[in-house]
Amino acid sequence: MSITTTGIRLHTRRPALNEAFELLSSMRFAITLLVMIAISAVIGTIMQQNQPMPNYVNQFGPFWFEVFARLGLYSVYATWWFLLMMAVLVLSTSLCIARNAPKMVKDMRSWRENVREQSLRNFHHKVEWTVPLAPGALAQQLAQRLGHAGYRAKIVEKEGGTLVAAKRGAANKFGYIFAHSAIVVICIGATLDSDLPIRFQEAFMGKVPYPGDGVIAEIPAQHRLGVGNLTFRGNSVIGEGQTSGTAVITRPDGALIQELPFTIALKKFTIDFYSTGMPKLFASEVVARDNATGETKTATIEVNKPFIWQGIAVYQSSFADGGSQLKVSAFPMQGTGSRKFDLAGEVNGTTKLSDAYTIEWSDFRAFNVENTAGRDKAQDPRSVAQGRKLDETFAQGLGKHLGSAAKNPNNKDLKNVGPSMQYKLRDRTGQAREYQNYMQPVTLDGVPMYLSGVRANPGDPFSYLRIPADDEHGVRDWMRLRAALHDPAQRTRAANAYAQRMTPAAKGADTMQSQLALSAQKSLEIFAGDSAAGGYLSVSRFLEQVPKAEQEKAADIFMKILNGALWELWQVARSEANLAPVAADESHARWLQFSMNALSDSFFYGAPVYLQLEEFTQVQASVFQVTRSPGKLVVYFGCLLLVLGVFSMFYIRERRLWVWIRADEGNGAGAHALMAMSTQRRTLDFDREFNELKEKLPQPA
Repeated sequence: MSITTTGIRLHTRRPALNEAFELLSSMRFAITLLVMIAISAVIGTIMQQNQPMPNYVNQFGPFWFEVFARLGLYSVYATWWFLLMMAVLVLSTSLCIARNAPKMVKDMRSWRENVREQSLRNFHHKVEWTVPLAPGALAQQLAQRLGHAGYRAKIVEKEGGTLVAAKRGAANKFGYIFAHSAIVVICIGATLDSDLPIRFQEAFMGKVPYPGDGVIAEIPAQHRLGVGNLTFRGNSVIGEGQTSGTAVITRPDGALIQELPFTIALKKFTIDFYSTGMPKLFASEVVARDNATGETKTATIEVNKPFIWQGIAVYQSSFADGGSQLKVSAFPMQGTGSRKFDLAGEVNGTTKLSDAYTIEWSDFRAFNVENTAGRDKAQDPRSVAQGRKLDETFAQGLGKHLGSAAKNPNNKDLKNVGPSMQYKLRDRTGQAREYQNYMQPVTLDGVPMYLSGVRANPGDPFSYLRIPADDEHGVRDWMRLRAALHDPAQRTRAANAYAQRMTPAAKGADTMQSQLALSAQKSLEIFAGDSAAGGYLSVSRFLEQVPKAEQEKAADIFMKILNGALWELWQVARSEANLAPVAADESHARWLQFSMNALSDSFFYGAPVYLQLEEFTQVQASVFQVTRSPGKLVVYFGCLLLVLGVFSMFYIRERRLWVWIRADEGNGAGAHALMAMSTQRRTLDFDREFNELKEKLPQPA
């Protein structure tokens, strides 16, 4: 039997209908659909699905965002065209099965006994022999020997002789039936687990996603799905000691609240770590209570060990913060003030910073595993000033040589660098920047630094302000230096001190000292910048006014004066705080160099204060994925059919064998036998099996 790619023909009087139905039921159309679905799946794999829409705007830009949105690429597997392709594939594959399966079953049951002696002589694999046995006795002997070889045999009396028909591996045809049936079954199971029931409720039952944030208990009924919802997949975040009877289903334009038939109480969340700080195991001890009967069940939910009750599976998805209490110190980042003040916050809560700013506490992590191995500057995590392109070659070179250093991520040395907090600073216009501050200093290039990440958009990577730790392992000295840089009186004192230190006692020294003091004061003023920008950007703009031939020399002189003046400014700032001057050694010189980098980056920090985490009381929360998937068993059954089908097609070889027996004309008491053998796939194994049968079957009894 041969399988064709043509479809079923209706033979009606409407040619267009005939052609359409033939195309729909043809194998070539089903294969085309499979290719299209595979391409769609590749797109859905490469492009992250069901992300917040601002992330896609930031990634692709407004034009392509709109194009991709209209195509539904942000939720490929839920688009109408993907579901339509799946439905048509199911229909087309079902028609292919309906067309070919009866023929295959009939062929498997058939012995193909309508063959003649002359047709067997045309086979490639054939052999003839004569034996001193009657044709009937030879037929019985051959049928018995073929049975021992694993063949099913049938003796058919034909005109002019006896035919022994044998077959083996006819179940190969089940491979086609099982494999194609698996496509249908898996698609049906996937449809049962899709969001079609939710879409139906949105279209015909008035359910709409909730567009904003709020307390789940206060969300109106039109944003809630009942416990009878056929299928869903949502998330539930439960803090220790808290309960939840709902799951949040994310939709492109908001979220729906799925009511559960039971309430989950998180009694304890346990997490273990490797020595590097990476999570090793996290588990949740929960108590579930049936809302209708009051029945309770206790379970421990771990990764890949869900809690299943009433057809709903609760998986351990991740963990989060459940409202940790934070105590922070706030240092001014603008003006001449450096005195810190204390703030308190709670994760997922807000704190009013001033009339112009509000702090939204978004996350806290007690463990942060980072790569602390050596890094190349080219792969350094971005500083807050990075990305601002300078037009002139000199400015680019200045930024290259004075940029902050970090280490190469190719050489991995994963370590836990301690707690961090994440928050958003929102102004009165609603604009916000997101920050991530580490509690402990992180050693970069041999220098401990306090890292504060900042980004304007959620999809962007963090750019880091690196504040070097002082002798007291804090940021107080850097904050004093920052405040002194913006104080004209302290800049003047530092410039005079620098000029006095650098001017030798000689005739005319007063004039030289006065000129050097003015130069030092001017360099500090340039580095301090204005309301728009300062730091190295301001320095580069100043040096761009120098003729190009003299820029390199001017830059060298300027940076020497600036370094010396900043050193004196540091001493002045410490004097204002009634602290002793620091020793002029290599470690303090390195501290000053990294402080200059941080001062330059601070102009792009975009926050009126720097927040340093001092104390915390951690509250853990568990993130559960709650699903009802009635199609799961259907998909499992389809996968079983697919495995059986692939196994049958590739590992079961169908072989057919015929032996035509007639009386030997030269020997009235003997018989002549002609054996022929065929298969759909000719292999070396088939040739070897034919040779074995060619040797065994003619042997005398």
